[in-house]
Amino acid sequence: MHYAILAYHAEGVVESWSSREDETLMADLLKVHDRWVADGHFGPAARLGPTRHAVTLRGADDGIVVDGPFAETREHLLGFYIVDFPDIDGAIAAARDLRRANPTAVYEIRPVMLYLPGTPLATSGAG
Repeated sequence: MHYAILAYHAEGVVESWSSREDETLMADLLKVHDRWVADGHFGPAARLGPTRHAVTLRGADDGIVVDGPFAETREHLLGFYIVDFPDIDGAIAAARDLRRANPTAVYEIRPVMLYLPGTPLATSGAG
């Protein structure tokens, strides 16, 4: 089964990291990523830009574009991972690996229920 692991963090904290701090964090996360690749659990992942560069489209018909993210929260969606594990326990363990690398982030785990044509997700046969 594929799961999305959504990484949230306080935007001001993320933006306060020096280049060296960010590189160190990313090196720690890449160790986790490399292990997932080797085990056949890793799918698409992305680090998202700051919310000040985000816009939201909402409303009827063509909608209107408003500045900023949809949700006004202290934490923002920093990025996401798609992982493939037989059950939610495997996905939770994967999120705990991320948390060890970035202990101040919050991770939300959700099953991925819909696949649309486009970039195929490889499956390890686990899900």
